[in-house]
Amino acid sequence: MGPGTGGGGRYRMRQKLLAFGDDYYIENALGQRVYFVDGKAFRLREHLAFKDMHGNELAAIQERVLPIKDTYSVYRHGQALATVKKALIAPFRQRFDIHVAGGDSLEAQGNVLDHEYEIRDGRRRVAEVSKKWFRVADTYGVDIAPGADDILILACTVVIDMMTAEGR
Repeated sequence: MGPGTGGGGRYRMRQKLLAFGDDYYIENALGQRVYFVDGKAFRLREHLAFKDMHGNELAAIQERVLPIKDTYSVYRHGQALATVKKALIAPFRQRFDIHVAGGDSLEAQGNVLDHEYEIRDGRRRVAEVSKKWFRVADTYGVDIAPGADDILILACTVVIDMMTAEGR
């Protein structure tokens, strides 16, 4: 899936409840904080910085306002990595289309509002997002398949969470 490809694994996403902006801590399977998503508060458009725990920016998330529907783009080192859009027609289930630079396409589908969905690359499951692994409010897990781009998948998960929370 390109640069930044990781070994996969399970992560815990935890939104900071008393933060200005959309801030998240991302922990690995051992409970160690490995990433931080810094939501920039008080901007007209959403902009988030995806950082490691040393403050190095690994990816950026930027809202793009289009006439039909909102779209978010994910950037790595200033280059477009992916675009996330809510599918216009998705009967019975919520669906998001993820267009990855280089022609790959992913699809997130399931009960997105309850954080119970999968991200797929055609027939192959790239990640599973689930709240069932945790009992803490505003916390959910992301189980990423080996060989997938962890940063890309985690950034897209943050985007989907923001878009559903805002009722888009």
